[in-house]
Amino acid sequence: MRADVARQDGSALIEVLVAILIFSFGILGLVGLQGAMVRNQTDAKFRTDAAFLATEFVGLVATDQANYANYVTSAGTACTYTKCADWVRKVGNGLPDGKATVAYTAGGSGGAYTITLSWTMPDGTRHQFVSATSVYK
Repeated sequence: MRADVARQDGSALIEVLVAILIFSFGILGLVGLQGAMVRNQTDAKFRTDAAFLATEFVGLVATDQANYANYVTSAGTACTYTKCADWVRKVGNGLPDGKATVAYTAGGSGGAYTITLSWTMPDGTRHQFVSATSVYK
């Protein structure tokens, strides 16, 4: 057996092991990317739900002009008006640990609402969506 052939024994095995190592790092990267994608998708879904709920609230108010001032909540205080209370309950059911506060400032023949929705993501982070709108008779 020649000396140069003897020195190359096992080099193919080392090449295969290095290829497996590089492939493993690629797979780990894809798993991490998929985890981030799921997290961001969940966040986007809840933000979309919050925007929809805020828009729904504006629609409720716009169709009930005689009761503008009744659509109000404050921290820890629920709406007493039935339509508002139903909407706040819907926020609690639609968003994880969902809370809604609505502030109303009367002015002229209508007023301005500030709608604040907050929820807790599965990882424990707290998010908030704020919408402001004006309504007039």
